[in-house]
Amino acid sequence: MTEDLNRKNELKKMVLCDSCAGIQRNWRKAPGHPELVQGANRQEKRGGHLVNVTKYSCDRCGTAWEYENDKSNLHAGWSVVGR
Repeated sequence: MTEDLNRKNELKKMVLCDSCAGIQRNWRKAPGHPELVQGANRQEKRGGHLVNVTKYSCDRCGTAWEYENDKSNLHAGWSVVGR
């Protein structure tokens, strides 16, 4: 029974395409890749200032990304948010 559950969890793991796997996460100014399609923008409050967060979706593998552009945080940037 435990082996079946482990196998199901393994199959649920997201598989990123080579281009998505190459994106440097959590680093501001890191480049994306050409198959990313830009979606909606929003502003969120971080500390005492607003930052821009932009949604992207990969045309190749369907991975959903967000890019946080926070000039005061070098470790903002790309993060995977789902499928």
